[in-house]
Amino acid sequence: MEFWKKLGKSLLFPHIAIMIILVPIATVFLVYSMVFLETESPLAIVSYVLAAYTLTVWCFKIPYLIRFFRNFKNENKYARRWLEDDRLRVNVSLFGSLIWNVAYAALQLWLGFLHKTFWFYSFAVYYIFLAVMRFFLVRHTAIHKPGERMREELIKYRACGWIFLVMNLALSLIVFFMVYWNRTFEHGMITAIAMAAYTFTAFAVAIVNIVKYRKYNSPIYSASKAISLAAACVSMLTLTSTMLTTFSDGTMDVLSEKLMLGGVGAAVSVVIVVMAINMIVQSTKKIKLLNEDKNG
Repeated sequence: MEFWKKLGKSLLFPHIAIMIILVPIATVFLVYSMVFLETESPLAIVSYVLAAYTLTVWCFKIPYLIRFFRNFKNENKYARRWLEDDRLRVNVSLFGSLIWNVAYAALQLWLGFLHKTFWFYSFAVYYIFLAVMRFFLVRHTAIHKPGERMREELIKYRACGWIFLVMNLALSLIVFFMVYWNRTFEHGMITAIAMAAYTFTAFAVAIVNIVKYRKYNSPIYSASKAISLAAACVSMLTLTSTMLTTFSDGTMDVLSEKLMLGGVGAAVSVVIVVMAINMIVQSTKKIKLLNEDKNG
């Protein structure tokens, strides 16, 4: 009886190292079976059982993980600083986004040279603009605290608004290529689903952060989240094109696809333009008030 208890405990509560190893193995095995194997094949059934087992043991571990991270948060000085220092989190987020934008812009530029098409050049220009804005925001937040130099923050906030308007030209080129020349993305089903999960998550997080960071009364913080929203909007446009191509069953004609792409592209463009105009108008009003208070 004691043997069966130990065996059951070992199966339901394996060592954390085994649990970590199980995650990539079960994931790769499951994806492989979904893509290349028949649903009722023995290997596919084994992959489903392994995936279910991995999910189950991790669910049993959730209470322990909650206690672990709660204790870690309270006892580790670096974790406490990360949670309490909004400026640090925003700086890390901006720096990471800057690196991603530069890398992605370089990739699109290289693809443009490789394929000699303005399609990739348009994406490169768009992400270069995002990188330039994030670079100036990182420079400011690395030196000054939020709200410390409100007038400079408002000037940078307004400059981001103007850059958004210029960026809309690059976005218009992207939409033009998609609609007029029927230039779309084509990916595998798994990749398309992953893109959808990423896009909707990024879009939701961007909207939540725009509202969340308003409480800090920092135009720099607000500008950084506006940039994230603009990037999420373009991801939504790319996702629409991918879904139309990947899951097309022939029931939608070319004209309907173009109308849908054009509609989504126009909506994204309108969102960015409205956001840019609002940034310019609001910052100009506040700068004017600051100047009046200073002169008065």
